[in-house]
Amino acid sequence: MQRSFLVKFFTILLLGFFTNAQAQNDEHEGSPEEVSLKTKIKESIDHHLLDSYDFIFFSDTEKNKHYGFPLPVILWDDGFHLFSSSKFHHGETVAENNGNFYKLYHNKIYKTDVEGTITLDDHHHPTQVKPLDFSITKSVLMIIITGILMFFAFAGMAKSFKRGPIVTGVGRFLEPIILYIRDDIAIPNIGAKKYKKYMPYLLTVFFFVWFLNLFGLTPLGVNVTGNIAVTFALALITFIITQFSGNANYWKHIFWMPGVPVPMKIILAPIELLGVIIKPFALMIRLYANIMAGHIVLMSLIGLIFVFHNWIGSSLTFVLSFAISIIELLVALLQAYIFTMLSALYFGFAVEEHDEAH
Repeated sequence: MQRSFLVKFFTILLLGFFTNAQAQNDEHEGSPEEVSLKTKIKESIDHHLLDSYDFIFFSDTEKNKHYGFPLPVILWDDGFHLFSSSKFHHGETVAENNGNFYKLYHNKIYKTDVEGTITLDDHHHPTQVKPLDFSITKSVLMIIITGILMFFAFAGMAKSFKRGPIVTGVGRFLEPIILYIRDDIAIPNIGAKKYKKYMPYLLTVFFFVWFLNLFGLTPLGVNVTGNIAVTFALALITFIITQFSGNANYWKHIFWMPGVPVPMKIILAPIELLGVIIKPFALMIRLYANIMAGHIVLMSLIGLIFVFHNWIGSSLTFVLSFAISIIELLVALLQAYIFTMLSALYFGFAVEEHDEAH
């Protein structure tokens, strides 16, 4: 009897909550405040996901003030042009440098006139010239910072080993991870004889991806590994190392598969060659899609906290956002592990000897 009463009570409570939420959403839907709130949430999500030419910590939309710092813009347009991104004023003004004018349009820089004219073609693409861009963007800055942190962390670990067999400082945290990558990733996949020359890359890519994934979960608004250009570069490095490491047995299994009839050899050759290209592509998409999807879900849930007009909806969304954040911490480590594991597996395929294969 008591159990039945509790079920009815919580059912009525939930119905009342959703009815109230729907009524308030219908009341506010289409209002200027609701449209403005949705616009702010979308801009906040875009700020976190997309790269930018300045590093903004937070903004005061009412006063139109942005708190952060500009980054250097480096362009090649009949010579190098170097100037601060503050000249764009967050895309609101035209930047002038040595008599040339540049406009920031959809987060890309185009050469334009003094008025900042942008003309579009039939496909709504700008017709203006886009100079070669070597700028230090937000993502590039975080890559540099991550590289510096990794350098000092591993340099400190190396110095502690010189003082004695017991590692000290941050090395106590890094040493078991390094041993795990060596003993459970590199040696089983590459082999005890050939794994050593691949360890520097495997360690670098693991900690690089892991640290950048963790930075992406901070309020700094960085999403480096959610940038397909970054994951493409990492996958390309793995692809190049794999192909240059390939021995005769590796190429023989691609172009002239041993142990099968000749007609099958001819059929399998293009399939195996296609697989060589698909492997790095899968590496690139797997890391990019998982990180990007996680950030979109998390930022959308945080935005829902401000959309709900009652304390129950906001509270539930906050709890769900916190739970997803914990999961994202695990995903950050998992994606670094998967990328490193698959890279080691591809290296193992490339250096595997005939007697090892059988």
